Amino acid sequence: MTQSKTHERVAFGVMVAFFVLAPLVVYPVFLMKVMCFALFACAFNLLIGYGGLLSFGHAMFLGTAGYAAAHSAKVWGFSPEVAIVFGTACACALGGIAGVLAIRRQGIYFAMITLALAQMIFFYYLQAPFTGGEDGIQAVPRGRLLGLLDLSNIWAMYAVVLVVFLAGFLFIYRAIHSPFGQVLKSIRENEPRAVSLGYDTTRYKLLAFILSATLAGLAGATKAIVFQLASLTDVHWSMSGEVVLMTLLGGLGTIFGPVVGALVVVSLENYLAQLGAWVTVVQGGIFVLCVLTFRRGIVGELGRLIRRPL
Repeated sequence: MTQSKTHERVAFGVMVAFFVLAPLVVYPVFLMKVMCFALFACAFNLLIGYGGLLSFGHAMFLGTAGYAAAHSAKVWGFSPEVAIVFGTACACALGGIAGVLAIRRQGIYFAMITLALAQMIFFYYLQAPFTGGEDGIQAVPRGRLLGLLDLSNIWAMYAVVLVVFLAGFLFIYRAIHSPFGQVLKSIRENEPRAVSLGYDTTRYKLLAFILSATLAGLAGATKAIVFQLASLTDVHWSMSGEVVLMTLLGGLGTIFGPVVGALVVVSLENYLAQLGAWVTVVQGGIFVLCVLTFRRGIVGELGRLIRRPL
C-alpha cells in the first residue's frame, strides 16, 4: 500500500469517527447541515477540481432537488427515500440540459452560461406557484424511511444523513480513482493532448457535469427533508459563491478539502450569526487570507507538510 493511500485511509477514518462521535457534544442538526453542504462541496469539487470546469450556477441543482423533494413529500405524500430520489433525479435531468447548453464553451464563457441558467431558474422558482415564493415550502414531513424508521427522531435522521453523505463521498472517491477520473484529470491538465489520444473530451466533461449536478441534488434533497424546508436561499447565486469558497478554503482538487471547507464555513455562519450582515465581510476576509497564505487550501497545505521530508 502506498503512503498516500495510507494517509487517505487514516483521514477517512478520522472523518467517520468525527461525524459518529461529534453528536455527543455538538448539536446534531448543525452537523447534518455540515454533511449536506460537505456533499454539495464534494460534488462541486468533482467538476472544478478534477474536470477544471468552474460553474457559477451550481446552486440551481441544490435548490431544484430541494424543491422537488419538499413538494413531493408534502403535496404528493412521497415517503422520504422516494422524495430524496425524486429530487436527485430532477437535479440530474436539469444537469443534463444545462450541461448540453454549457459544456461546449470553456473558461469564463462556461462559467457565465451556468450563472445565466442559474439566474433563470431562480426567477422561475420565485414566480412558480408550487414553490411558495419567498416563503418557500415549509413544514415538510420527514415521514418514515422504508415505512419503518421514524425520521422525526433526531438520531434516526442523523444516521440517515450520515449514510447518504458517506455513500456520496465514497462514490466520488471511486469516480476520481477510476479510469474515468484519470481521463478527467488529463483533460484538466491538457485537453488538446487528451483529444489527440482519441478521447471524446466533450462527452467526458458532460458526464462529469451531470454526475456533479446529481450529487449536488442529493445534498439538496436530503437538506430539504432534514430542515423540513425548501427556500430561495438554496437556489440564489450567493449559494453558488459559498460552495466555491468552501472548496477553495478546504483545498481545490483534494478529496477531503471540501469537507473541511464546508465545516469551517458553516461553523462561521453559525457561531458568528450575531454579527448579522458582517458575517459576509468576515467570510470575504478569510477567503482573501486563504488565497494569499494557503494557496492550496487547508487540506492541500497539510498534505504538503506531511509529504515534506524531515
